[in-house]
Amino acid sequence: MNDDALGRLFKLYHEPLVRYLTRRLGDRDWAEEVAQETFLRALRQDVLTSERSWLFAVATNLVRDDARKEARRRHHLQLLADDERGRVVEPDTASVDNAHERALARRAVDGLAENDRLALLMREEGLNYTEIAAALQLSVGSVGTTLARARRRLTESYEALQQHDSRRGGGLHGAS
Repeated sequence: MNDDALGRLFKLYHEPLVRYLTRRLGDRDWAEEVAQETFLRALRQDVLTSERSWLFAVATNLVRDDARKEARRRHHLQLLADDERGRVVEPDTASVDNAHERALARRAVDGLAENDRLALLMREEGLNYTEIAAALQLSVGSVGTTLARARRRLTESYEALQQHDSRRGGGLHGAS
């Protein structure tokens, strides 16, 4: 692939790819790194067919590879997080509520089956059914069913998390 073609690909797909990866990973910096590696791999290709689905599929596979490496590091990170908990400064209530809602939504999305989660995130980034099917190796006809099931499960999971949370005392700052 020549520099002009890569520049065109980057201009068209960098932001949607980074948004997808940020939603997938929960970390914009990490998403930028994965996107960069994805575009480097595109540079090595002579020809790309279905450019957008190819980019999203490669990025998804890179995330899976990173997840395997990350699993080995989680224990160490958990120990560091436990040490930091005692030093947390309490932010204002609105900020806590917003962060809490985002955390619940993130947990609901993370709780979905992988193909459901990926299909939803790709659709949110504007990929059409054909592109989602190619990226996830599904039939085009099954994408609609996958998305409908994912939306239903996401709603159910989020509502269950909210109910569980309200029974525990209303979230991060508890009942007053």
